[in-house]
Amino acid sequence: MSEFDYSAPAELFAVHGRSGLRYRRFSKSAEAIRYAVEKLPAAALAAAAIEVDEHRYRGTEIRALYDGDRYPLPRR
Repeated sequence: MSEFDYSAPAELFAVHGRSGLRYRRFSKSAEAIRYAVEKLPAAALAAAAIEVDEHRYRGTEIRALYDGDRYPLPRR
């Protein structure tokens, strides 16, 4: 994941309780990652996926991108 582009657009797909599938678009993947890690409940993050440049990243990968040294946004 060292080649990951945090400035690329991203789509977030997450299951959220009884309301079903939640879908959001972000202009930067760093924002999608922050939303997934900081706003979604832990169970929803585990089932979430972010799509960037036709590649899907699942819950543990999303968390690794957030925790990585290259993550460009302030963390909570």
